[in-house]
Amino acid sequence: MISIDQLSKNYGTFRALDKINLQVDQGQIFGLLGPNGAGKTTTVKILSTLVRPDSGEAVIAGNSVTADPTAVRASIGLSGQYAAVDEKLTGHENLVMVGRLYGMSRQESRARARELLHEFAIVDVKDKRAGAYSGGMRRRLDLASALVFRPPVVILDEPTTGLDPRGRLDTWDVISTLVGEGTTVLLTTQYLEEADQLADRIAVIDSGKVIAEGTSDELKVSLGAERIALTLARRDSLDETLRILERIIGVSNRAQTDSTGMRLTVPAPLGQKTLLQVLEALNSGGILVTEAALSRPTLDDVFLNLTGKPASPETSPSQSADAEVDV
Repeated sequence: MISIDQLSKNYGTFRALDKINLQVDQGQIFGLLGPNGAGKTTTVKILSTLVRPDSGEAVIAGNSVTADPTAVRASIGLSGQYAAVDEKLTGHENLVMVGRLYGMSRQESRARARELLHEFAIVDVKDKRAGAYSGGMRRRLDLASALVFRPPVVILDEPTTGLDPRGRLDTWDVISTLVGEGTTVLLTTQYLEEADQLADRIAVIDSGKVIAEGTSDELKVSLGAERIALTLARRDSLDETLRILERIIGVSNRAQTDSTGMRLTVPAPLGQKTLLQVLEALNSGGILVTEAALSRPTLDDVFLNLTGKPASPETSPSQSADAEVDV
């Protein structure tokens, strides 16, 4: 349903996309991850015909974004990073207006509006002007607007930004229901738990290039061994702990420490055996540990390993003068 072939885009001397290739099958949730400035939103803008690529091709539902943008727009629903609703209209009127713009009859658009108001838990404020909505409510209304005419492809750019945990879970349920009905979803997010829970496949993009692709499990397995997380009782025992870990695990696998210098993570090549060896050595060295855990790599570990950066919320327009050039 979505095919991207050698897609490139420059903004002046800045290379936003560098010959990326992606394929998204029908009925699939495809997660696109990456740090700020990676190229995610540029990809979304090209797929939604808001920006033309410099080279390469993107096809959605059989239609080229450059050769037939009108057909592409007729086959996609889009929800951007920031809610785009008419603040002078009520929530119900916003959804009816979208339905009418897509050629639905007045009766059909009203019925669909009522359905979505319930699904996104904004029915209680349906007759209030959208300008009076909270940020989370406007976000939900924007998401509902993207689904009014049941498009075969839905592009969601940071869809749960600004939502509380309950709103996020409700949105996950709606997305899962969409896919169950055959809709294809392209999802950009920096909530790695969201990608882990929802995405059938994930691509990690950085500096305009796709640097990894696969299922969540495949990406985790690619990182290798299980991890040991340790919390030390005293910060001044960190140096000695690192020396012990190097002796047991190897100099090439130094621990990653947090800002407190008391919590650290290190690969466990032999799993439980490595954990037991580490704990025994720390105990023999008189180093007190308040917490120790063995776990598989997380998607956060994968992201940090691939990009060298932790995941973080997208920069808002008010925070960046280059917001239009993203990302």
